[in-house]
Amino acid sequence: MQIEIAHAVTEEIVEAFARLIPQLSSSSLPPTHEELQEMVNSDASILFLARDDEGRIVGTLTLVVFRIPTGRRAWIEDVVVDEAARGRGIGEALTRAALEHAARLGVKTVDLTSRPSREAANRLYQKIGFVRRETNLYRYTL
Repeated sequence: MQIEIAHAVTEEIVEAFARLIPQLSSSSLPPTHEELQEMVNSDASILFLARDDEGRIVGTLTLVVFRIPTGRRAWIEDVVVDEAARGRGIGEALTRAALEHAARLGVKTVDLTSRPSREAANRLYQKIGFVRRETNLYRYTL
C-alpha cells in the first residue's frame, strides 16, 4: 500500500472518485474533474490517495487546513475506502498520513466527525488517539 498526495488530477483519479463517493454517500454526486482540480489547486485542501499493491486507488481522505484567530486548525473529511479493500489498514494509513502532514504544517488540532453507525471507523479514530468531544454540531444547509 502507498499513500500519496494528489498534485494533479488525472482521469484515473476522476474514475476512482466516481467509484468511491457512492460508497461514502448516497446523496452526493462524485466530484467532476474541475471540482477535483479546484481541490488540488487550493492551499486549504490536501487530497490523500491510497493505492493498493497493484497501484489501484482504493481510498481517499481530504485534509482541510485553515487559520483562525486561535491557531492553525484542520479537519479530516470524506474518508472512504473501497468496500473490497476494507479491513487492511488503509483508513488508518490515510488518517496517520494526514495527521503527520498536519503536524508538519503547524496545525494545532485536527477534528473529524463520524456517524455513530460507522462503528469500525469510530473504533479506529479512538485507537489512533482522537478524543470524542462533548459538543453540539450544527449544520445550516444553503
